[in-house]
Amino acid sequence: MAGGGGGGGGYFGVLVSDPWLQNQFTQVELRGLKAHFMSMRREGDNGRLSLRDLSSKMSRLKVVGENLSEEERASFLRDSYQNLDEDLDFELFLRVYLKLLAHASSRVGSTAKNSSAFLKAATTTLLHTISESEKASYVEHINNYLGEDKFLKQYLPMDASTNDLFEIAKDGVLLCKLINVAVPGTIDERAINTKRVLNPWERNENHTLCLNSAKAIGCTVVNIGTQDFIEGRRHLVLGLISQIIKIQLLADLNLKKTPQLVELVDDSKDVEELMSLPPEKILLRWMNFQLKKAGYKRIVTNFSTDVKDGEAYAHLLNVLAPEHSNPSTLSVKDPLERAKLILEHADRMGCKRYLTARDIVEGSPNLNLAFVAHIFQHRNGLSTQAKQISFLETLPDDTQISREERAFRFWINSLGNSTYINNVFEDVRNGWVLLETLDKVSPGIVHWKIATKPPIKMPFRKVENCNQVVKIGKQLKFSLVNIAGNDIVQGNKKLILAYLWQLMRFNILQLLKNLRFHSHGKEIIDADILEWANSKVRSLGGQSHMDSFKDKSLSDGIFFLELLSSVQPRVVNWSLVTKGQTDEEKKMNASYIISIARKLGCSIFLLPEDITEVNQKMILTLTASIMYWFLKQPVEERPSGASDSENGSQSETISNSTMDDTASESSIDENGTR
Repeated sequence: MAGGGGGGGGYFGVLVSDPWLQNQFTQVELRGLKAHFMSMRREGDNGRLSLRDLSSKMSRLKVVGENLSEEERASFLRDSYQNLDEDLDFELFLRVYLKLLAHASSRVGSTAKNSSAFLKAATTTLLHTISESEKASYVEHINNYLGEDKFLKQYLPMDASTNDLFEIAKDGVLLCKLINVAVPGTIDERAINTKRVLNPWERNENHTLCLNSAKAIGCTVVNIGTQDFIEGRRHLVLGLISQIIKIQLLADLNLKKTPQLVELVDDSKDVEELMSLPPEKILLRWMNFQLKKAGYKRIVTNFSTDVKDGEAYAHLLNVLAPEHSNPSTLSVKDPLERAKLILEHADRMGCKRYLTARDIVEGSPNLNLAFVAHIFQHRNGLSTQAKQISFLETLPDDTQISREERAFRFWINSLGNSTYINNVFEDVRNGWVLLETLDKVSPGIVHWKIATKPPIKMPFRKVENCNQVVKIGKQLKFSLVNIAGNDIVQGNKKLILAYLWQLMRFNILQLLKNLRFHSHGKEIIDADILEWANSKVRSLGGQSHMDSFKDKSLSDGIFFLELLSSVQPRVVNWSLVTKGQTDEEKKMNASYIISIARKLGCSIFLLPEDITEVNQKMILTLTASIMYWFLKQPVEERPSGASDSENGSQSETISNSTMDDTASESSIDENGTR
């Protein structure tokens, strides 16, 4: 739940003893690979894993799984090893993985166009490529959106032909600012360390703030750590920038921001389906809607092969901006010439270029997606009548439910599951994502042999998956009265949220339990977290106190600022703190709390409103995340007088109950309503 991007508690202790192997991976990568290895072994016969098994089981690993078929992996293993029935330990698994990765990467590298290849580290065998076109596009985007930033003015505009982007990104400020362009207000800029020359500690804080904030807006950062920024690992930096820009460009592709999108559907049932689609799918649907108007016969299903010939673009721009059309765009035979005419048309419309004519012809998916998204932002061609908007008025607008859905979605995606989810209520209905999440939270608890992986055609298989989800929940002592697997399959929002809250809470408590060696195996409960937080604030002379996780006095933020200051005195700049008396002052404090907690290393998914409105679930996760971060620190690095012994006597008398909802009811508030 909590932890900086590159650091974090080692779930597996010393992961590898071989210094050469240690040099090939970051700790984050090693932890991810160890989790994959353990999962593969659990799925094998009697918990064993052989070389022969890897050809099929490595399909889920990036690069190796995506660029080599099962037959190719099997052939490579046969050529490389004599005894394929040999049992694998983790270190042998890593050596095999490195060989397969080098084999896959060399094949990808030999066909990559317009890319520069470079070594991940001086001693490594891994090959990574970056697209110079993508880099140039992102540099232009950053120059456009951040060129007037007071701090970054001294570094911008950047030259796309140099490595300026990676050098400037090394101090973390640029990426933090870019996150705020994508989702305004995500990072309180008072928390960013902005000096011309940052010391290593300040730079690391910026990177940690960036990574935890990127997770909080929906980026996948499972294999990225703070060290990757310091070392300038370009493929990882570019990958993160790509995700952030994509989130910005697709931000308007939902019915809240652009209610005119309702024009794409015929009735309220279709509206609900539209609301559950990921932004890229909505963008494709919008594009096909406009192309149908233009009389274009083909359906565009992707932003690569389907747009390479430029015909779809020519029709799209003609229907959106006929006043700028050029008759020769469709009559010209050469796709490259057509692509040039398309970009001239877009220029006349006032659309920024995200790609070159060659990027269109080569079918660059990221750049084509960015191009279409920018066209949508600039001119979407929708003109909804008032009666169609009335569809939206009949849909429930529960702000609390949508905030919780967002928090759980980003939390699940941060765990590094194989499936990225865009809508909790839709994407968990087949049970697979929940089983993957359960396996991450409690490794080994899922019986994979009776689970069915998507795509699932038979409805009863989805019910079987969800029945196992409910069965495991009961095994973990979740409160699941009158919940059956079919409730999840049916998409019952209230029950799904109640289950996910208990799963997130269980994860936090398990992480804390694993760090509390002096608790003698006793369960950690909410009351422990409450007492710990109050004792920390008391220990450094703080004046505030928290009666419970729904204590209304928490809305001014002062308690959490004192708590953060008690675990790391230098992290709070008290001259920036308000008295928290007005709504505006409370929101400013809440925003500052979230950013400095992330800057420390807390992976949290709440919004400022969750603090100002005292959402007890999110207040618990915030407090527990700060506690988890503090307990992970070596004792000698903790503030003077700060130890974990303050509530030792209380821990001795705590019951073994896993569920204690006196401090935080899982889904009911004080009025008995959700």
